[in-house]
Amino acid sequence: MSNRRFENGQRKCGAHSAAGTTMYLDTADVQKITHCHQVIHPTTIEHDVGGSCAVKHHYPSPIVSWIEDLSSFGSAPFSHETEYVDEQSRPSVGQSSASSNLRDMQISVRLTDEFMELAKENTSNNLETCGILGASFRDGAYYVTTLVIPKQEATAHSCQASNEEEIHAILSEQSLYPAGWIHTHPSQTCFLSSIDLHTQYSYQVMLPEAVAIVAAPTDPTRSYGIFRLTDPGGMDVLRECSESGFHTHRETTDGGPIYETCSRVHFNPNLRFEIVDLRSGA
Repeated sequence: MSNRRFENGQRKCGAHSAAGTTMYLDTADVQKITHCHQVIHPTTIEHDVGGSCAVKHHYPSPIVSWIEDLSSFGSAPFSHETEYVDEQSRPSVGQSSASSNLRDMQISVRLTDEFMELAKENTSNNLETCGILGASFRDGAYYVTTLVIPKQEATAHSCQASNEEEIHAILSEQSLYPAGWIHTHPSQTCFLSSIDLHTQYSYQVMLPEAVAIVAAPTDPTRSYGIFRLTDPGGMDVLRECSESGFHTHRETTDGGPIYETCSRVHFNPNLRFEIVDLRSGA
């Protein structure tokens, strides 16, 4: 990915369900349902009811939309008391040393649970799953509105996205920023490995607010964490590291941690978002 916002002149999709409900869409007729996504493998629409498409859901789906829309986007009362706080953070993980100059980021309260549902099969087979976060920017904050599950290759300890041009196309089409990523640790604890640190660097060098969400269902102390590289400490270490695979990193110049628990990340119960699952087209 280039270090710029993905832009495109096309308008964003707007599919809505009843307030507070979950809607899954398998897209067969792209123009009929969303008029947006272009590289989609067709499935079968069962029937129309009252002008709306009733679509059979297949797992995994070429494209799955989950939309939470309580009234309208951003209009319901929102409290900053919903800011992410990691009370189980370990001593080796710093606490927001350089976050004061960052913009706020808002994430749906349902995003992690929905991602874990889509990762369920891999998790049961002890394979990691990854997804990419796309965010819009308005009123001085980033709003994670899209989760892309790319085609990927996974092991018990790593996950690599493939066909990245498909990810780029979706973010570009909806004029979204690459706001970070989410991945599972099916049988490990909640932390960032050396490989994870390099992946996070690739996002954070483009967008300082970018986050790494780790979902670790077997960790007895915390099931997920939201992290960033420390700046400048961790960012400098990763910038100078040319190693690949699992390896150790040198200490930061100031002796601080390489990565930290995020601040200025808020869980928003009113935020609508869309999940695009590209895996079944592999």
